[in-house]
Amino acid sequence: MEEKIIYEGSPSQWTNFKVYLLCLIFFMTVIPIFVALYYYFLVKCTKTTITTKRIIVERGLFSKRTDEIFLKRVTDTKLFEPFFLRLVGLSNLTIYSTDKTIGEVSVEAIHNGREIWNQLRAAVEVERKTVQELEHRFA
Repeated sequence: MEEKIIYEGSPSQWTNFKVYLLCLIFFMTVIPIFVALYYYFLVKCTKTTITTKRIIVERGLFSKRTDEIFLKRVTDTKLFEPFFLRLVGLSNLTIYSTDKTIGEVSVEAIHNGREIWNQLRAAVEVERKTVQELEHRFA
């Protein structure tokens, strides 16, 4: 089975709403402009790719860090729709795994969160069945 992309993108800038609001209030000084730019690029430089085989998270403004979790290691998923994000059609997805280096991955402020969540759960089930079949064959 070939690997297909379920979701690819960056979090919405709505995650920075409070920071932008504070920067707007204190716009008289120069520092809030740099703070707002820093948070803008921090979100913009975060990229999450969820496929039918793995989850890849790239983070970093100056230094890049890439984490990868195979779906066969995913133990649980959680969809959280905070009131403020629901107003603009966004939600947060948390993925728990047995991976020792990355136990938990949060995909924040994504559109169509429920649809992505359902597709991810289905892909995890397919991966689990595939792994169980392979273990059964070689046992």
